[in-house]
Amino acid sequence: MRSIKVLIVFNEPVLSLDHPDAESEHQILETVRVVRDNLKEGGCRVDVHGISRDMANLAAQLRRSRPDVVFNLFEGFADQGGTEATVAGLLEWFRVPFTGCPQHTLSLARNKPLTSYLLSGAGLPNPEFFVVEDASVPAENSLGWPVIVKPAQQDGSVGIDQGSVVTDQMQLNERVEYLFDHYGPPVMVQEFIPGREFNVALIEAGKLHALPISEILFTETDPGYWPIITYDAKWKPGSREFEATPPAYRANISQRLADRLSRLSKKAFRVLGCQDYARIDFRVRASGHPYILEVNPNPDFSPQAGLAGGLATIGLTHQQFTLDLVHNALARAQRATPTTPVSAGAPG
Repeated sequence: MRSIKVLIVFNEPVLSLDHPDAESEHQILETVRVVRDNLKEGGCRVDVHGISRDMANLAAQLRRSRPDVVFNLFEGFADQGGTEATVAGLLEWFRVPFTGCPQHTLSLARNKPLTSYLLSGAGLPNPEFFVVEDASVPAENSLGWPVIVKPAQQDGSVGIDQGSVVTDQMQLNERVEYLFDHYGPPVMVQEFIPGREFNVALIEAGKLHALPISEILFTETDPGYWPIITYDAKWKPGSREFEATPPAYRANISQRLADRLSRLSKKAFRVLGCQDYARIDFRVRASGHPYILEVNPNPDFSPQAGLAGGLATIGLTHQQFTLDLVHNALARAQRATPTTPVSAGAPG
């Protein structure tokens, strides 16, 4: 039987090394190496293609290598995040089976306000918010204080630091202006939810599984320090904020709360049209009321990430799950065109 030919695609770093957001681009390189090794050890033939600014190169690579499946690790360029969905759309256009979420899901999740509207419409709890489209118009806060101010179309905690949580109108205006200057419009102003923070990773393995829940522990006791996941906390090991936000896997919570978070996560996964895997982030008040902070349809796939940590609980290794994703992508393509053999290449 012919071995499966897999093309791994990922985003080549585009920011200069002295750029404040440069760290967020480089972790993917190690993940690519791990995925490549997993697939080769599983008997696949593997090519790797780093995507640069010229998308024509990706089209040419698809025509040249004609893969059976694309393993999609592309996260979007750091200074042009919408390209994350563009690559998935290109693969759909070329009818190349690929792993991970489809184009429409990646587009929706990138738009934080739209995601919040969809979750609310589906009856899922998430913080109240409003959107600032024009920096010249003062942001009138009716949510109460504090609020957290975010770029509305970034991910990976880009644009989030200790100055993101504001407690008065002057701070709010200054933060909105800062984000407009650095990331452009729109800006999302969201109710700040005090409480514990949890991550729920979900995978499709025969059925949709919610893996054991992890918690972000906020260990800093300085009263002027906000318990949030900042850019530094996510991307800069050794920084004060990184060291103050260790993950606890598994979370020490009641079975009742774990079941509730799992149910909400599965519904959010389906509402946004996720497939293969995703992560849902929560805040839970001391009263026990949960709020969905974010749906991440393209979470960290490295073996050190929370997603990988929960695989063993359902009897999967990271390598086996990597291979399963390839087979899932082939099976989806066969269901979509049952009378047409799955062709791995883009049209010539």
